[in-house]
Amino acid sequence: MSRDRLTTKTLLALGAAAGLAGCGVQDQLLEPQQPGLITPEAVQAAGATGAQALYVGALGALQSWTGGGGNGNSQNLWIYSDLVTDVWKVTDTFTQRIDMDRRQIANLDAEVTGAYNVAQQSRGRFREALNSLKALIPNEPEKQGEMYFAMGLEELTVSEDFCNGIPFGEVVNGVITYTKPITNAEGFQLAIAHLDSAIALASGTNALSVKVRTAATIAKARAQVDLAQFSAAAQTVANVPTSYQYTLTFSQTTQSNTIWTVNASNPSSARVAVGDSVTLANGVEVRIRNAIPFGSAKDPRVPTTGSYKDNTRTGFDGQTPWVGQLIWSTREAPVVLASGIDARLIEAEAKLNNNDITGMMTTLNALRTSAQTLGAFSVPVMAPLATPASKEAAIDLLFREKAFWQFGRGMRLGDLRRLIRQYGRTEDSTFPEDGFHKTPFKFGDDVNLPVPDAEKTNPNFKGCIDRKA
Repeated sequence: MSRDRLTTKTLLALGAAAGLAGCGVQDQLLEPQQPGLITPEAVQAAGATGAQALYVGALGALQSWTGGGGNGNSQNLWIYSDLVTDVWKVTDTFTQRIDMDRRQIANLDAEVTGAYNVAQQSRGRFREALNSLKALIPNEPEKQGEMYFAMGLEELTVSEDFCNGIPFGEVVNGVITYTKPITNAEGFQLAIAHLDSAIALASGTNALSVKVRTAATIAKARAQVDLAQFSAAAQTVANVPTSYQYTLTFSQTTQSNTIWTVNASNPSSARVAVGDSVTLANGVEVRIRNAIPFGSAKDPRVPTTGSYKDNTRTGFDGQTPWVGQLIWSTREAPVVLASGIDARLIEAEAKLNNNDITGMMTTLNALRTSAQTLGAFSVPVMAPLATPASKEAAIDLLFREKAFWQFGRGMRLGDLRRLIRQYGRTEDSTFPEDGFHKTPFKFGDDVNLPVPDAEKTNPNFKGCIDRKA
């Protein structure tokens, strides 16, 4: 498993973010005995300030594979997992990202390798911060809980996105512990264990405790849904307010919102366009089977600018018409990691699986007929939907509603895999098919990302157990 160590540059940045005061603390952190390397002893010597710096840095690591961390040349796990689905359409020239969009992804794909490494390495940052918080700031257990939340969310997300057979290693006292690959189901169980720890540690009544406990509760319910524990998941989130949000913030001096960077900042540098159910291939309009028309639906949850047929504004490749989303229209736009809306969608799916389609519609329409907020983005009141005539139609409707409410937040790939695994759909009735816009390429049949060959430095890892949904 790829690992890295905290460098002088990194911890200086973290210290600044944490508000380190005075040169004495920085002198302790920048001990000259091992230039360029911050040792555990140096952090220990810095006391609570050092632990706080690691905590702030760990939250930055959480940003790096979710709403931030990427740039035009290399994006992040959220972008790449959504690129495998109908959320985004590649407007890039990089073969690796074209391969993701057409679902023919090599084990050696450098972009997948980078995204995988950033996500997996973040677990080490969470563990380092957790251990320091335990030792040096023990009277703020909710911060420890937040590290467990981040760890569980990473394990949940990686298990939703990658093939069966993911090693989740640990670094103990500076030594890498290589672990055996586990199935996605075992990854969800691992995530639940860490999220339960987050909930237990964030049991207080102060604002951070409530924030962390609620976020971990929603993430746990997501993992339960991944395990087809629908009723248990609904019970888990029953007390989550619909208005709740756990958001990540961005700025020019820290990290930019990567979705803005690669889609909305400038059409000519955009690496992805909002996906649609129709595209141009060699100037001819063709239909993309199974895809949701995010770009042309004019749904207020995914406002857009541009058109799939407008050749006057193209993305980075100079050929593909650009369609930009307006949810995150600035560099600083906050991104939601967990929301009360997610909780209501979990409850709606539980009702669906209890054959209570009327109840499902009551929950979905309650969201639609009230104004909602996601980060800084406001969703106006929408008209209620009619009750579907069959359960299959209800499944289609639920997952369509989920797709619009959770657009761009790295959840769509897990949902499409669940449609196959839990609802009996097939790959060719679930993922985008037929009209790929970059000829002569065609859609493949991958339904997840492969754990990259770089993981083979772990002697226990020989490759994916399987590539099934």
